[in-house]
Amino acid sequence: MEQETQTPHKRRVRYKGKYPRKFEEKYKELNPEKYKDTIEHVISKGNTPAGMHISIMVNEILDFLKIQPGETGFDATLGYGGHTKAMMECLHGEGHMYATDVDPEESAKTRKRLAEQGFGEDILTVKLQNFCTIDEIAKEAGGFDFILADLGVSSMQIDNPKRGFSFRADGPLDLRLNQEKGISAAERLDKISRDELAGMLYENSDEPYCEEIAKAITDEIRKGNRVDTTTKLREIIEETLDFLPEKEKKDTVRKTCQRVFQALRIDVNREFEVLYEFMEKLPDALKPGGRVAILTFHSGEDKLVKKALKAGYKAGIYSDYAKDVIRPSAQECAQNGRARSTKMRWAVKSEY
Repeated sequence: MEQETQTPHKRRVRYKGKYPRKFEEKYKELNPEKYKDTIEHVISKGNTPAGMHISIMVNEILDFLKIQPGETGFDATLGYGGHTKAMMECLHGEGHMYATDVDPEESAKTRKRLAEQGFGEDILTVKLQNFCTIDEIAKEAGGFDFILADLGVSSMQIDNPKRGFSFRADGPLDLRLNQEKGISAAERLDKISRDELAGMLYENSDEPYCEEIAKAITDEIRKGNRVDTTTKLREIIEETLDFLPEKEKKDTVRKTCQRVFQALRIDVNREFEVLYEFMEKLPDALKPGGRVAILTFHSGEDKLVKKALKAGYKAGIYSDYAKDVIRPSAQECAQNGRARSTKMRWAVKSEY
């Protein structure tokens, strides 16, 4: 008789102090279905639980899109699936949602989570590809009645040190949305010239200290020291801005780190090129009378979206578009600090 193999008992993560500090130590937050009280407590304090993402401006999006049962929709950035789920609930089991994401790790988790909540392949088709391929998906779907593009990086990507999106925790300087493709931010810095880096920092995030930071980074690399971790990059920025008055140094360093990491992320993921291609293909993907809502998180994105929608309106492609941005409520910003920089723009495809 064969002996049954027992699964060894896995002890919970141990950590110093009363509360876990590191991402991997937050085992309760990383298991939201099991520890709902912990999740509610973290959210009530205005924080995002580790491994989760709180969807932004859900009510404003649904108010505009006015989704009806039987319609076909597209979520350009699946992420944690919060927006996707909210839109599918409006369909009441009739119609279909398509969604794209380039992150194989997180999209697999989201697909599984949504299926367990009753949103399987009969109502949701998830494609592991970039949202700039919207023309291919629209052809397959027969066009879309409504589209959402949330251009922000998901919290579970930002918070995971292994992904290298944040300067707040040590990790590899990667910054790719899909770690299986392209080159990391560290590899990008290995060969970049000082002038090109300064231009990237200015164009992608309006960095006022772009020249000084570009010189410091390229000087360090020329000495044979790779800038291959988030900590190394943060320390270079801190040293470069050491000349600032003490009272303003801490806040300026924090904001500069945010801008530098953002600029590198935009570059390695070709975010502006992808968005430009998406905006160009968007009109043909919408059915007559179709609605699109777009969430942007920095001025570069917003300018590109605003310009494209305005041009489409003037050309008669859109019957209406957002002349002014819609912002999240003060209450939402208080509950979710990551909502503060969000701008929502929208447009309606002409009926003819």
